Amino acid sequence: DTAIRLMSKFLVVFLGGGLGSALRYWVGAQATQAFGAFTPASGWPYGTFIVNVVGCAVMGLMFRLLPAAGTDGPVDLRLLLMTGLLGGFTTFSAFALDTAHLWMRQDVQGVFSYVFGSVLCSLLGLAFGLWIGKVIAA
Repeated sequence: DTAIRLMSKFLVVFLGGGLGSALRYWVGAQATQAFGAFTPASGWPYGTFIVNVVGCAVMGLMFRLLPAAGTDGPVDLRLLLMTGLLGGFTTFSAFALDTAHLWMRQDVQGVFSYVFGSVLCSLLGLAFGLWIGKVIAA
């Protein structure tokens, strides 16, 4: 019975992660159309930046609105959306690689604006999501 529940949770996270990854690809494609491609030689990583900031805002919102494990709420929904969907959608490894590309082309201003902008805006996005979730839940 425990193994079946574990596999069920694994499948929920797996499905959410696949959807999140597909959404990340779509956002990246839209950012490329809107702002141009980011390559190791040129541009700025708008797609990764947008994904990380939006993902953090949605994480804060879901944290406030979805019940935690051990409550009577839909824990599988939390696994699907927070662990799976947002885990596949946000891109910290891509963030690190984008930062390395900026560094390798010696774009020091780009490195600092991207790293500090991503971290600051992602934290602000999370705080915004937490606030909106609190307002909605009230």
